Amino acid sequence: MPHPNEHQNGLMDIIKTQAKSLKPLLAELRRHLHMNPELSFQEFNTAAWVEDYLQKKLGLKTQRLANTGVVALIEGKGKEGNKVVGLRADMDALPITEVNDGRPYRSLNEGVMHACGHDVHTVSLLGAATILNTLSHEFSGTVKLVFQPGEEKLPGGASLMIADGVLQNPKPDVMIGQHVMPQIPTGKTGFRPGLYMASTDEIYMTVLGKGGHGAMPHFNIDPVLIAAHIITSLQQVVSRNANPAVPSVLSFGKVIANGATNVIPSEVKLEGTFRTLNEQWRTDAHDKITRMATGIAESMGGSIDIEIRRGYPFLHNNEELTNRCKNAAADYLGEDYVENLDIWMAAEDFAYYSQEVPSCFYRLGVRNEEKGIVNSVHHPAFDADEEALENGAGLFAWLAIKEMGK
Repeated sequence: MPHPNEHQNGLMDIIKTQAKSLKPLLAELRRHLHMNPELSFQEFNTAAWVEDYLQKKLGLKTQRLANTGVVALIEGKGKEGNKVVGLRADMDALPITEVNDGRPYRSLNEGVMHACGHDVHTVSLLGAATILNTLSHEFSGTVKLVFQPGEEKLPGGASLMIADGVLQNPKPDVMIGQHVMPQIPTGKTGFRPGLYMASTDEIYMTVLGKGGHGAMPHFNIDPVLIAAHIITSLQQVVSRNANPAVPSVLSFGKVIANGATNVIPSEVKLEGTFRTLNEQWRTDAHDKITRMATGIAESMGGSIDIEIRRGYPFLHNNEELTNRCKNAAADYLGEDYVENLDIWMAAEDFAYYSQEVPSCFYRLGVRNEEKGIVNSVHHPAFDADEEALENGAGLFAWLAIKEMGK
């Protein structure tokens, strides 16, 4: 009787072979998705397309959650008392106009683009499902395929999927997700146990004053000046109130003062973001931002309306699970192809899963300098090296097999 490790090594070889043979199909599927992107919570055609593949190509039963989310199960030869492994991919695109640089798979939906690699995530999970479906007689346990809407927009599709029961019937023992990273070369992957990504909150302020002629400021209450003081002073929230050991970011990216060279407007609108990796400090910071901005506005004769929209929580990678996945990736790819990640202050709604069940969120390298594939996510010229789809599908499948233990 073969040793369990020999059996798993044999499965790894099968997975690698299948992933390689699937590469042309995966590239074709990815191009279809890239050409037909849909915005957050509008992924109706994408969801139907995913369902069609799972039902007709793989013979799986599917379930709709949160309107445009799709869930399916691949059950092994024995499921009673065995692990349920959740694999998650997000499907939504961004409101970005893709550059017209001659790529044959440019978005056909003007102003909408898969600029964050969610087309790669979706196709990688379809590829993993294809592989695992052929191997279901080889493992004991259940793989729960989660194709999720709305990662790019609050309140986050993950929160809606959870509210709609995605972590029930059956409840995953672990959740695993992957995300492209154009800073990592194709062929490599990255892991970080513990705290990994930040919470994210949106800040909306309207500074109210009294507009008038710019040549007669003494008759006005200048909301532009008040807004300038608020933006500058609020940097103290991080630099003088945050524990230096807790990463925090406060940034304002939108300022609208709709006056003119000689017109002081009556109001100024500010929009920004606050991010951190500590929930108590997150709450405290919201209070400090509100009190400081209000105090400055009132002390200068104006007033302010403030709304802070609480977004995704911080993402915590379960240490034991992530180390197991990292070691499994080293077995699959080779130790030289697995990198250690730093904390990243971007946010991801996969964090909601990580707050509920042990989770691992890792990075898939998609950079290829020879092909000119170097742009960051959310860039209008972002692209992903399609050679990465082989590892996107194969490693996903391998991690599920390893986590089920047989």
